[in-house]
Amino acid sequence: MMAEEVSLASTSVKAASDVRRVLVIAYYFPPMGLSGVQRTLKFVKFLPQYGWQPTVLTVDPRGYFAHDDTLLSELDGRDVSIVRTKSAGPGKMFAKKETVKLPSERTRKLLSRVSDTFFIPDNKIGWKRRAVAAALALHKRTPFDLIFATAPPFTDFLIGAELKERLQRPLVFDYRDPWVEYPHKFYPTPFHKLRNIMLERRALKASSFVVTTNRRVKELLIKRYGFLSYNDIEIIPQGFDPDDFKGYHGPQSDGVVPRSNKMRMTYAGVFWEDRVPDYFLYALNEVFLEKPALRGKIEALFIGKFRRENEKLVEKLHLGDAVCVVDYLPHQQCVNNLLASDVLWMIVGDEVGSPGKAYEYIGARKPILGCAPDGFMRQTILEAGGTVTAPKDVAGIKAAIEEFYHQYEKGMLRGPGDEVVDKYNRARLTGRLVKVFESLMAV
Repeated sequence: MMAEEVSLASTSVKAASDVRRVLVIAYYFPPMGLSGVQRTLKFVKFLPQYGWQPTVLTVDPRGYFAHDDTLLSELDGRDVSIVRTKSAGPGKMFAKKETVKLPSERTRKLLSRVSDTFFIPDNKIGWKRRAVAAALALHKRTPFDLIFATAPPFTDFLIGAELKERLQRPLVFDYRDPWVEYPHKFYPTPFHKLRNIMLERRALKASSFVVTTNRRVKELLIKRYGFLSYNDIEIIPQGFDPDDFKGYHGPQSDGVVPRSNKMRMTYAGVFWEDRVPDYFLYALNEVFLEKPALRGKIEALFIGKFRRENEKLVEKLHLGDAVCVVDYLPHQQCVNNLLASDVLWMIVGDEVGSPGKAYEYIGARKPILGCAPDGFMRQTILEAGGTVTAPKDVAGIKAAIEEFYHQYEKGMLRGPGDEVVDKYNRARLTGRLVKVFESLMAV
């Protein structure tokens, strides 16, 4: 059966007797783009080869910041169904537009804080009623064996908890980010935080098992909720899909930004909160000021939503001849640009974030310059043979750029080896998720 998108009214799926069925609750799903959809998409893509038929319950994808139809096409020919309902909440204001403009960071922060003030746990809570009704109707037609909810948004977990109570099916939570301890969550009053804690506690009590992307999130959950043990939570990291790297055929591949004889350092993604290009740009500027001969020999490529405030800093530092910016690209084209680069750069400002780009960088087998605090992400980059500085360490970033250029000149740039790369293969990581599913079916 081909991967299909169906309305609730027309859904009728018959599963083979030896195939188990899982309901995947995922507000964010292709053709929505950006990094938040990759993990769920790849799980859904590979589940059928392990004998699990996914039905994805999601929303109409209109009114979002980026779209990529090529992501959805990855499910063609696979035993996957996608059921969409209308969205609810503030997002309805943008439903008439397919893609909306990314606001300035100042505006985004303001809107985020307004949202955290008036919506608990998040502004997707209005979707809960529709999602539950849709899931119950689907289950009545062809029962599910298990429920899998991925978050954020954490409304997905509340939907899963209610379905667990009503359907009596195992429920697995996937924490892509922490809930209560999320570093950019705004709590205007103690009540807001207490209410989020109560909702998370109630949801976790309903869950059968928990998956997280990193050990720090696992530690935070165990510390806060005494009823959770070490064995109740499995760490399944972010990863990369080897299929995404098969379409690269050199610098002339689809979507690759033309390049000259310069060392290219590439960043893929969106800047927001403490993930900003400022310190990297300051460091690059200092490289050129102290070593003018390197101007014209190093370039920085930014792929994604580069805001006007970021452009202003490039102009202020007179880096226009060394910085190239392209808008959001289809995922395959983005990967092609990673492979056509010499060094890949990333920044994470907190100890709980698990940027998916880091693992695609590893999959690209390129040298990595990571700006990260102490914690698991720093260790991950070091394990991959990368170089790490503190996020705001301009002098350290400058020294790293110069060292990478020295290696580039001598043809000595090296990326991670097979033993590291193989750990983050998404097909194998999906196999680990299936082991979780199967353990719950055996109970």
